[in-house]
This record gives sequence, structure tokens and C-alpha cells, in this order.
Amino acid sequence: MIGVAGVPGCVALLSRRAGRRPDGHEARTHAALAQRIAALTGRTYVGEHETGRRYAEPVYFVPDRTLLQREAAELGIGGEADLFGGVVPFAFVATKTISHPALDAQARVPEGWVHALGERLADAVLPGYSVFTRADLRRAGEDLLAGGAVRIKAAHESGGNGQQVAATAAALADHVAVVDEAVLERHGAVVERDLAQAVTYSVGEVLLAGMRVAYVGSQRQTVNHRGAEVYGGSDLTVVRGRFQDLLALDLPDALRQAVAQVCRYDAEAMRAYPGTYASRRNYDVIAGRDGDGRPASGVLEQSWRIGGASGAELLAIEALARDPALQRVRAATCEVYGERVPADAEVHYRGRDERVGYLVKYSLLHRE
Repeated sequence: MIGVAGVPGCVALLSRRAGRRPDGHEARTHAALAQRIAALTGRTYVGEHETGRRYAEPVYFVPDRTLLQREAAELGIGGEADLFGGVVPFAFVATKTISHPALDAQARVPEGWVHALGERLADAVLPGYSVFTRADLRRAGEDLLAGGAVRIKAAHESGGNGQQVAATAAALADHVAVVDEAVLERHGAVVERDLAQAVTYSVGEVLLAGMRVAYVGSQRQTVNHRGAEVYGGSDLTVVRGRFQDLLALDLPDALRQAVAQVCRYDAEAMRAYPGTYASRRNYDVIAGRDGDGRPASGVLEQSWRIGGASGAELLAIEALARDPALQRVRAATCEVYGERVPADAEVHYRGRDERVGYLVKYSLLHRE
């Protein structure tokens, strides 16, 4: 492995997600990727960060969730060069709720909420609302149902969990009736237009040891051991630079639109919440057809932490560091519920998880 740069210090995992399972596939994947970050940057990997321990070298953190500003300050994190992830002023800023406006100025919202952001993002997201009470959930759903089915998403869930589609007023009422009011008030939910024939794109930007890359690509689905369709990986084109540099590529119209919407979303989110920063920025963008059959697209949510595409991100950075003349590479991440793995794959996790069964996660690099 060829590193980006010899950087003094060590790399430590920082586990802050509620319900984290130390032996689960996600935690073990994060550990494998943190070790790769250490090797790539010439640092020492020290495992899980220990609160109260005095480290002899500067610590580069790999958190499993976006950090709050006060958490970052306590850890000595001063900017995006100090972590693989992001920092926000309020917890809700790290969730999908910032993608949509509240119903109105009187709607219940968390402290620090910026109402103007929803208006600024209107052309970068699907029609929708963010809600924090049952009453507002019902009102938002009823308003959007006039244009077709709606998708309701719990803000604290990820990976497609905690979602429900309502195509009728009766289905909406049934969902509202069983929502946990306390959870809704604490975390919020998103109600947005549901799309048919949907495709999900990934657009991201990463800064690691002085090298900045950006990427765009599409996500794949696979079938898990229960026969359900789940995330199966991403196929990415990675270039040196920032989001805007992706627009210089010869992209299909759908991908170009996705990049443009992410550029808008990212800039407006940072503008609305000063003090937010991230060395790893990943955005999911959906494209499909609305209830009237018209094309529609929009950013679904942000991920300012280590994620499913991070294995491919690291492989791409390594390849670009190895060859200064190389301007772009293709990389992929894969999640398979079986044994078949290409011989040249970089395996990040292989094992039997108690919740999902046997699973392999790996990444591949394809030179242009």
C-alpha cells in the first residue's frame, strides 16, 4: 500500500451510535476501514478511542456518527483534517430532517432550526416536509397525498429502515396512529413524495491527508437471506477535486442533475448552519417518476460520517496517490449475502452476523 502522506499521529475509532454492536458487521467493517486509513496516511492504528487516556501522538478520529460541536471540542477536533466524518452544531443537522421545511412558522421544530433552508433547497429535493409531532405528520401527509403516494421516514433510522409508504388517507391515518410520539418529538420524521421506477445515485467528496476527491455513481440492490431487496453497493467514478469538478465529466443527464442538486444542497446546508464541517460528505439522490408520471429527482439525505461507499473512496485515494498523472478512477463497493468474491477484491468484512446472517463486504478498483 502506498500512503497519501506520512502524517504523525494515530488513528482511533470513536463509537458513539446508540445500539452499536461491537461484534456486528458494521462495527467490524468500520474497524477494517480505520486500519486502512491509518496505513494510507502513515499513522498508527490504536483501535477504539479510550476516554481519559492521554495519547502521546495527535489522534485522527473515525467516528461512527456525525459529532456535535461540543463533542468535537472535548476531543480536540478543530477541523476537517482531524477526523473522517463531520461536525454539526445541533443533532438534527446530521439527519434527513434538514432536507425539507417545516409545515409553517408555527410548527414544532427543535432549537436552532433554520426555516429559510427549506425554501433554499426547494429545487434540490423532492416535495416534502419535516415534522416533529403527530398532528404535523398527519397534516403533511394529507397535503402531499393530493399529488400521489407519500413516503414517511423516521429521521433517526438509516439504510431504508423505519420507512412506510402511504397511498391513501386511510393508510396515512393508520401509520400516524401507531407512531411513537416521544420518538417523533425527539428525532423527527420526513414526509415526502414517493417515486416509482426509482434509481438512487451517490455523490460524495472526501478529504484525507491533504488529498481531496469527489465522486458520482449509482447504487445497486441485492437480495438478503430473507428474500428482501437491500443495499448491495455502489459503482463510482472518482476524480481529484470537489463536487463542482464532477460537472466537467461527460455525464448522462441524470447524473449531471444529481451532481448539480448536491452542489446546491451542500452549499446551502453549510450556509444555514455555521460551524458545520465534514471531511467525508456523501449524499443520496433519487430519480424516478411522481404520482402523475412526471420525472422527478432530489437529494434524500446527507451522510457526514464513514459509510457504505468508504471502502471504494479509500481505494480510489490510494490509486490517485500512487500515480500523480492519474486524474480519475472507477471504484465499487459490494455487499453480498454469499461466498462469491472476486480474487482482486479488498475484503472489509466476512462473517456471520447475528442479525443479517452470512455477509461479505468488499471493494474493487477499476482503472479508466
